[in-house]
Amino acid sequence: MLAVTEDLLDSWPGTLLVASHDRYLVERVTDQQYALVDGGLRHLPGGVEEYLSLRRHSVPSPGKPGRATQAPAGNGHGASRKLDIAAQRAATKELAAIERRLAKIPLEIAEVHVRIAEHDQRDYLGLAAHMETVASLESKLSDLETRWLELTEQLEQGAGAASQAVSRSSSSLRGNIKNP
Repeated sequence: MLAVTEDLLDSWPGTLLVASHDRYLVERVTDQQYALVDGGLRHLPGGVEEYLSLRRHSVPSPGKPGRATQAPAGNGHGASRKLDIAAQRAATKELAAIERRLAKIPLEIAEVHVRIAEHDQRDYLGLAAHMETVASLESKLSDLETRWLELTEQLEQGAGAASQAVSRSSSSLRGNIKNP
C-alpha cells in the first residue's frame, strides 16, 4: 500500500507540501526540500543529506540549542557543489522512476500479448491495434533503457569526479602536514 501511495505522489502533476519524518518518502516524492533552520525556511538542494550535514555542523548557542550555522565558503566552489548535488539527486530520482517503469512495461507487454491470444484471430483490425500497442510499449521500453544508461553513466562520472576531488584534497592535506 505504501508503494502505491509513493507512486501516486511521485507522479502527481501538481504541487504537494509533504511534512514527514520518513526520509525515504521525502527523497522519493519531492523535487525540492526545505527545512526550518534558525527560525526561517531554508532551501536544501542537497536534500535530507544536506539537512543532516547542517545539523552536524550546528553550534548550540546559549538559550537557543541546535541553531545551525552556515558552512564556510572555502574555495568558492560551494554553490557549484550544491548544484552538483542537486543535479545528482535529480538524476537519482529520475533513475528510480525509470527503474520502476522498466519493471512495469514488460508486464504491460505480456498483458497485451495475452489479449492478442484471446482476441478473435479473424479480426485483423483489432489485432493490428493490439500490435500497435505492443510496438508503442516496446519503443517506450527502448527509450527508457537508453535514458537509464545515460543516467547511470552520468551518476558514475559524478561519483568518480567526487572521488578525485577528495583524493586531491587529501593529497594537499598530506603535503601541508609534511611541510608545516
